[in-house]
Amino acid sequence: MAMQLSGIYRYPVKSAQGHGVNSAMIDRFGLAGDRRWMLIDSDGQFYSQRRAPALALLAVAPRETGLRLSFDEQSIDVDLPGSQNKEVTATVWEHTLLARCAEPRVNVWLSERLGEDLRLVFCPDNATRSVDAAYLPESLGEQRVAFSDGFPLLIVSQASLDDLNARLPASVSMDRFRPNLVVAGSEPYAEDQWQGLRIGSTTLAVVKPCSRCAIPSVNQQTAEKDPVINPVLASYRRRDGIIYFGMNAIVTAGDSFTLGDTVSVLD
Repeated sequence: MAMQLSGIYRYPVKSAQGHGVNSAMIDRFGLAGDRRWMLIDSDGQFYSQRRAPALALLAVAPRETGLRLSFDEQSIDVDLPGSQNKEVTATVWEHTLLARCAEPRVNVWLSERLGEDLRLVFCPDNATRSVDAAYLPESLGEQRVAFSDGFPLLIVSQASLDDLNARLPASVSMDRFRPNLVVAGSEPYAEDQWQGLRIGSTTLAVVKPCSRCAIPSVNQQTAEKDPVINPVLASYRRRDGIIYFGMNAIVTAGDSFTLGDTVSVLD
């Protein structure tokens, strides 16, 4: 069976709900619209399901002029920030960059629902957060990323999830791993060995295994924690004390993905 692209997922707000799409354009940060927004706390540190599993319940729908956020059957519209919006510093792991803050009414709404002093910020088009050059082929030069953990794209094969589910007492869905691209038709964990891919007319460099924290243990529909999944993953996917599942990647050529695209491994 030939490999094909069986899933494309975008997460407009880092660590909030994502959604599947039939096709996606690529911009300088990865999938267009992916993780351009992020919640930060009063210290400017990024806020994620690692700290607040309830973020899994924050639904996000794109609008032409921004987003619609929904939580506990209540919604609020968020406009793309302009020059009139306050500029603040936002930190993702070791990177700190300037971002534009959403309107105060949005931050009050989010803070009330999530129970902490939070701000929603947007990564501007001119942001210069760089991917770690240690993992990049020299030929690629400097690469940018928005509010993703470290790389523009995350790839997981369907066979890897199927293999995990065969080891679990109850199956889990792919959203536990929050991939951008899902590939069907490979062997389990074949992605561990990929160095380059062609997906349709777009080519990727597959650059680094994805290390895993507690988020795969969070049920993305209920925000409840599952005590089983991470110990099972650790039993066969841990190396040097770190659990790995999926691969990080960077676009090297091309501008789009479409469901059903043929996927081939490049030497």
